[in-house]
Amino acid sequence: MYTHNLDPVLFSFGFLDIRWYSLAYIFGILIGWWLGKKIISKKIDEINFKFDLREFDDLITYLIISIIIGGRFGYALFYNPSYYILNPFEIFKVWEGGMSFHGALIGIIIGTFLFSSKKKVPTFFLLDIIACVAPIGIFFGRIANFINSELVGKVTNVPWSIIFPSVDNFYRHPSQLYEALLEGFILFIILNLIMFKKKYKIGQCSYIFLILYGTFRIISEIFREPDSQLGYLFDTLSMGSFLSILMVLSGLIIFFKKNEN
Repeated sequence: MYTHNLDPVLFSFGFLDIRWYSLAYIFGILIGWWLGKKIISKKIDEINFKFDLREFDDLITYLIISIIIGGRFGYALFYNPSYYILNPFEIFKVWEGGMSFHGALIGIIIGTFLFSSKKKVPTFFLLDIIACVAPIGIFFGRIANFINSELVGKVTNVPWSIIFPSVDNFYRHPSQLYEALLEGFILFIILNLIMFKKKYKIGQCSYIFLILYGTFRIISEIFREPDSQLGYLFDTLSMGSFLSILMVLSGLIIFFKKNEN
C-alpha cells in the first residue's frame, strides 16, 4: 500500500507552471506524430492511392484543434450540461480542466473526415493511423491523471491500493494505472501488430480501436469512482461506461459493414 505524494507541477517559474498533464498532451502528440509518419512510410507501397507524407503534418493541426474543441465540448455535454448551460462562457476556459475522451474522439473523427475529404484520401486510412498512435497519448494522459490525483478508483484493500491525501484517507484502486495499462500499453501493442500484418485491410484498426478501447474502458470503470456530479446512470452505469458501450456498438457496426461483402 502506498500514499500518493506526487506533485502535479513539474517545474514552477513564478507566473508559469509546467504541469505533468500539459506535458502528457505535448509528448503524446509529438510521439504519435513521429510514429504515424513511420507507419505511413512502411505502408505506403501497399496502398492503392497517392499520399504525400507531408500532408500528415497538416493533419496534426486539424487533430490538435479537434481534440481541444471535441474534448471540451464533450465534457460540457456529457459530464456537466446543467452547469455549462447556465455558464456557457466557462466552456472556453480550457485551462481550468475538464476534458472528455469520448468528446475528443468525436472531434478527431469529424476533423479527420473534413481533412480527408479535402485531400481526397480515404478517411479510414487516416483513422487507422491515428488509432495506432492514439494509445501513446492515452497512456501518458492516464499517468498524468494519476499524478494529479484525479479520476480516482474505488475504496479497496488490495495490496497495491493507494491513498490520495488530496481526496481522502481511504485506500483506493489506482484505476488510472489500470487504464494506462489496458487503454494505453496493451491496446498499442494489439493495434500495431494488426497494422503490420500482411493481410491488413483499411478500416481494421479503426473498428478494433473502438471495440477494444470501449471494452477496456468498461472494465476500468468497474474500479473507478463515478463522476460526483453525475453518479450512476440507471443506478448501474457510469457515463464513461455508457459512452464506451456506444463505442463498442459503433465498432461492431463498422466491422460488419466492412466484412459484409
